[in-house]
Amino acid sequence: MAGSEAAWQAARMGVEVVIHEMRPKVATFAHRTGHLAEMVCSNSFRSDDDAQNAVGLLHWEMRAAGGIIMEMADRHRLPAGGALAVDREAFARAVTERLRAHPKITLETTEITSLPENGNWIFATGPLTSDALGQAIARETGSEALAFFDAIAPIVHFDSIDMGRAWRQSRYDKGATEEERTAYINCPMDRDQYEAFIDALLAAEKTAFHEGEDAPYFDGCLPIEVMAERGRETLRHGPMKPVGLTNPHAPDVKPHAVVQLRRDNALGTLYNIVGFQTKMKHGAQTSVFRMIPGLENARFARLGGIHRNTFLNSPTLLDRQMRLRSRPHIRFAGQITGVEGYVESAAMGLLAGRLAAAEILGRALPDVPQDSAMGALLHHITGGAEARSFQPMNVNFGLFRPVEGLRGGRRGRVDRYRAYTDRAKAAWRGWLNAQDMSFAS
Repeated sequence: MAGSEAAWQAARMGVEVVIHEMRPKVATFAHRTGHLAEMVCSNSFRSDDDAQNAVGLLHWEMRAAGGIIMEMADRHRLPAGGALAVDREAFARAVTERLRAHPKITLETTEITSLPENGNWIFATGPLTSDALGQAIARETGSEALAFFDAIAPIVHFDSIDMGRAWRQSRYDKGATEEERTAYINCPMDRDQYEAFIDALLAAEKTAFHEGEDAPYFDGCLPIEVMAERGRETLRHGPMKPVGLTNPHAPDVKPHAVVQLRRDNALGTLYNIVGFQTKMKHGAQTSVFRMIPGLENARFARLGGIHRNTFLNSPTLLDRQMRLRSRPHIRFAGQITGVEGYVESAAMGLLAGRLAAAEILGRALPDVPQDSAMGALLHHITGGAEARSFQPMNVNFGLFRPVEGLRGGRRGRVDRYRAYTDRAKAAWRGWLNAQDMSFAS
């Protein structure tokens, strides 16, 4: 995501760009294709609400900046209530084709295994930095790269779901169209089914790690069995919450818990199990997940898995231009900088691409405004966060500077989020307009 967006932004500003992508020559645990911008976990960019949600505001800022990731996400959008979900394979293919077609972009299938001594570079290696490059980065930064575990949810073939037990409905019937309001498939559980499911989760054989076993999990992508270990009711208040849903097969019976599946491709032949990231071994997954009503005969297009992610202690290693302090000709972007999520990673790629291109062209850009969503995230990873406890972070309004004079409470929160977004949009427009005037001369 980040590398694709960085290349696109720099090329649009008139800079020649070479993308070095090691796949498909060098594979990873999670990737399935050689496409750029391949989505390996969820197929969702999360909320598209740019008035009351920080990630939706990031969507808005990226669209305003002509971002390729948002453009292709919009083109390959799937119904998902208020979320922006995409057909992951069509999306990645479209991003790749668009970048290949740009006259100033060259794509080379090569693995970079060391930090170059000269030139202008952006390293946007994503969550699965290769061992050789990871070791080179660790040697340069003088310490082991920080790490955390990330997990992948399974994908089910639609024609193996029993729709006599499951039903289509978005939570609270959210969505502007009937297709949006029926974007999710829901599988209900009564209390006994839920308790048996939790028992099976806890007893299932899990993947064991021998190296980096003490690395933490990122809270936004916890395996379901880790959540279950925190308390038997945790899943009922998380990905299996039953609120806002009515089972048409038994409208007078309130489910004790509900498992949701979201469409994963445009054909509607594949659905991913929402929030069901897992580290269970594959044999255990098939038996445990087939305990879910409606999935008794499920066929899996992909089972879940877990992998180790690396990220930099960016507050100590990167400057405000996202340059490595010890080697300022190198920038980092994306998840390796300590942001979490597709959108956040792509947003940091957008900034890195523009900042690098401006430096190459000898034209100074104004500072990225801290009151924008991108600026708030950039400020957090390059100095705003506490370095000693730095961990991957999704964008959220807690990163924004307060707006004075707003009241508290729920009503106050709505007003506060609106004030944040109005201020952010004005700041972002100003930053983009200043660039347009600068580059026009």
